[in-house]
Amino acid sequence: MSSERGKDIAEGSSLIADHHQPPTPSRYESQKRRDWNTFGQYLKNQRPPVPLSQCNSNHVLDFLRYLDQFGKTKVHLQGCMFYGQPEPPAPCTCPLRQAWGSLDALIGRLRAAYEENGGSPESNPFATGAIRVYLREVRESQAKARGIPYKKQKKKPKQDKPSDESSSTLFFS
Repeated sequence: MSSERGKDIAEGSSLIADHHQPPTPSRYESQKRRDWNTFGQYLKNQRPPVPLSQCNSNHVLDFLRYLDQFGKTKVHLQGCMFYGQPEPPAPCTCPLRQAWGSLDALIGRLRAAYEENGGSPESNPFATGAIRVYLREVRESQAKARGIPYKKQKKKPKQDKPSDESSSTLFFS
């Protein structure tokens, strides 16, 4: 019986030890840290290496272009017979690129990571106009290459709902 009690005590202490471990970071936080480390490694591998304090939007644009070689999205070139077709019937030799959505999400994570790591919002190289223009051009060119017109969704005007006294909505004055 004492061995059972010892086992219970040991299990209890392991539960207490587990309770004090820091929480597991979210998927977003983990990806943000990986992206930040990857970008930092990219800067270190430049010849000469670029210190983060001297990083600018040109370095970010070069990084985005570098990432294209690892892309999985087929982007048809204008001369391709499948250019403008959303679902081409056969394979072609057009390059694989990073999808616009992936790049947009990546920039969002790097923009946040830059500021979390001590960078000022005013000098954030991931938040410049040049980056926004690049992403817009990628989005538009990929949409054209796939024959999908990209139109910015207009916000629908709010329609007033009739008031319902049985509603559970609380109003504070």
